[in-house]
Amino acid sequence: MKLETKYQGLIEVSEEQIIAFEKGIPAFESEMSFVLLPFEEGTPFYVLQSTKTPEVAFIVISPFDFVTGYQVKLPDSTLEMLEIEQPDDVATFVMLTVKDPFQDTTANLQAPVIINSKKQKGKQLLLSDGPYKTRHAIFKEPVTSKEEK
Repeated sequence: MKLETKYQGLIEVSEEQIIAFEKGIPAFESEMSFVLLPFEEGTPFYVLQSTKTPEVAFIVISPFDFVTGYQVKLPDSTLEMLEIEQPDDVATFVMLTVKDPFQDTTANLQAPVIINSKKQKGKQLLLSDGPYKTRHAIFKEPVTSKEEK
């Protein structure tokens, strides 16, 4: 199917790529269908793109690549809702707040996006207790381009 996206224009996606969010995403409850797309080849960034509204797209990363020791204990209700049977079925992402300059970009570690990659079901989990912040700096050192080195 053809899909109009926020960052990549009109692209072709297959039905198998569509991730169902039964209850939407908080503040976007009517957005129940997304695809996960690489933001740019060779980067750790992805786009969680709504299949319904082109403007609804979130830049996400795997928190494990940026935050040492990051852990999420999934409640039984989430395991059941997403039909998770094996730990390998789970993909975890966190949404970024992209800032200028880019090295000031932060990640929302309190609200990870959990996806059952086998069943293509997703949910944004809200963690109310724990050590994680909504604006966690993901870059410890300034990001430099190859030209600057």
